[in-house]
Amino acid sequence: MSAVGYEIQTEGAVALAAATAKTIIGVKAHANSGVQLKSFEIGFDGVTASAVPVLIELVYITFATNSPGTSSTTTTPRQAYGRVLTVGFTSGKNWTAEPTVVTPIKEFLLTPNAGAVLYQFPFGQEPDTALGEGLGFRLTAPAVVNVRATMQLERI
Repeated sequence: MSAVGYEIQTEGAVALAAATAKTIIGVKAHANSGVQLKSFEIGFDGVTASAVPVLIELVYITFATNSPGTSSTTTTPRQAYGRVLTVGFTSGKNWTAEPTVVTPIKEFLLTPNAGAVLYQFPFGQEPDTALGEGLGFRLTAPAVVNVRATMQLERI
């Protein structure tokens, strides 16, 4: 089956405030398509070896409020492979007011001391969205640190 793949990035560092949950990157499908998350990368620039880990949540978002570009900075999706098609979704980073409704679907801890994770979902187990809804990453850091992230997606 042919697929069309895209990549979105934070396009620079996103600052996390201490003990404050922040959606750092997200994607919202258009009304006539969904998206499927194939893999992601998240990395921190912290330098303190004793720093407490950051809570990372992969979240499902209905975007009842604050879609990408509203209370966030719009990012530019880049096509990675497949037939050239209209993107079919919008993306953003660095929400200043959290989107709603947000449901965590996966969570883990990662050290902010230059910690990095690259994860590819097993075939057939990739999270996807309903039409017009989306996915994102919400992080809560115990101390101030910067983060960068990338999401690799397919339009479905």
